[in-house]
Amino acid sequence: MVKTKAVTIIEFAFSAVLLALGIIGYCAVHSYVKHHGETKQLKKRSKLLLATAVIAGWFFIGTAITSVWNGKGGLNVEFEMFSERTEIFGFSFAKTTVLSWAIIAIVFVLCLVFRFLVFPRFDPEKPKNAFQNVTELAVEAMDSFTKNTVGDYSGALAPYMFSLAVFMIFSAASELLGYRPPTSDLIITLAMGLITFALINFYGVKKKGLAGRIKYLSSPTPLILPMKILSDVAVPVSLACRLFGNMLGGMIVMDLLKSVLGGYASGIPAVAGLYFNLFHPLIQTYIFIILSLTFINEAIE
Repeated sequence: MVKTKAVTIIEFAFSAVLLALGIIGYCAVHSYVKHHGETKQLKKRSKLLLATAVIAGWFFIGTAITSVWNGKGGLNVEFEMFSERTEIFGFSFAKTTVLSWAIIAIVFVLCLVFRFLVFPRFDPEKPKNAFQNVTELAVEAMDSFTKNTVGDYSGALAPYMFSLAVFMIFSAASELLGYRPPTSDLIITLAMGLITFALINFYGVKKKGLAGRIKYLSSPTPLILPMKILSDVAVPVSLACRLFGNMLGGMIVMDLLKSVLGGYASGIPAVAGLYFNLFHPLIQTYIFIILSLTFINEAIE
C-alpha cells in the first residue's frame, strides 16, 4: 500500500512530538536528579523517556529516508551462488577473488608496519604495551590450541591456522563495508577445503610414509580402501559447503532485514551486523580450524 502525503506528514509530526517530549522529559528528570538526588522511580522514568526519544528518533529518520529516497520495505532479495565478475587488464576475475587479494595485501602490509615500525625490536627488558600483549596472547593461544590437537606438528601448522583465522575474520568484516565476503563464495571455501585436504595427506605420509598411509586407509581390510578414499575426498567438500552455507546464510539474513525494513532499517542492521558480521564468523572460523586440525590429527595417529 502506497502511503499518501497526509499519512507521511502525520508520521513526521507524531515522531517529532514524541522525540521532543522524550528529550525534554529526559533533560528535566536529569536536571531534577542533579539537584535533589536520584530515586528508583526517577531512574525508571529516565530510562523510559530515553527509550521513547531513541525510538521516536529512529522512526523519524526512517520516515525521512522513506519519503526522500522512496525506501519501501518488501521481500525483494537477490543473490547469486557464485560471485559477480569484474574486468582487470582485460582479464575476468570474480569480485570475491579480487577482494581476497586485497585482504591478503592489507594484512601483509599491516604485518610489515607492525614488525618494522611499531615493534622494530622485541626487547624483553622493555615494558610491553597493550597491543603487543594482545598480539602475543593471540599467537600463544593459537600455538597452544594447535599443539594440544596435533602435538609436535604444531610448529608448522600454527602459523597457517592463525593466518587462516585472520583471513576469515577480515573477510567477514568486509561485509560491513558493503562487499560480499570471500567466505560466502563456494570457490573460495572449496580452495580452503582443498588446502586442508592436502595437509591431511601430507602429514599422514610424513608421519607414516606412503606405505603406512595406504595401510591406514586399508585397515582393517583392503575392501574398505575405496570407502576410506571416498571419505577423505568428502572432507574438503564438507568443510567448503559448511562454511559457504553458514556465511551465505548470514549475508542473506542481513539483506532480508534491510529489504523488509526499507527506510526504517537505520541502525538496526548495524546492531544485527555485530552478530552476523563479527560473532557468527568467529564461530565459523573456530569450527573450520578445529575440524581441519582434527582431520590432520586423525591422519597422523
